[in-house]
Amino acid sequence: MARKRKRKSRRRQEGRKILELVPQYSIESGEDKPVTAARKYIQSVGISPPALLVVKRNEHTTDRYFWAEKGLFGAQYVEENHFLFPSLRDLQPQPPSKTAVATVVAR
Repeated sequence: MARKRKRKSRRRQEGRKILELVPQYSIESGEDKPVTAARKYIQSVGISPPALLVVKRNEHTTDRYFWAEKGLFGAQYVEENHFLFPSLRDLQPQPPSKTAVATVVAR
């Protein structure tokens, strides 16, 4: 019996594309929990938001966090709710204006 494919959310795909434009930092958690390691790294390096942190927990597992003005969030949450973050609004692709569409159609 064929397995049904999982539907990909358009909103999440759009959020993932936006997060690709944000600076990304890769670190290892070491002895700390991944979120603690991310917070310590942000404080020690002085990273300004927005930024994406990829924390390697062990050889198989990585956790992704988004550093925003409001704090540290899970990257999956940010992908699904990217419109809630003002720093990501500037990175969103703008729809073409009606005057630009009208000039293309008129030609």
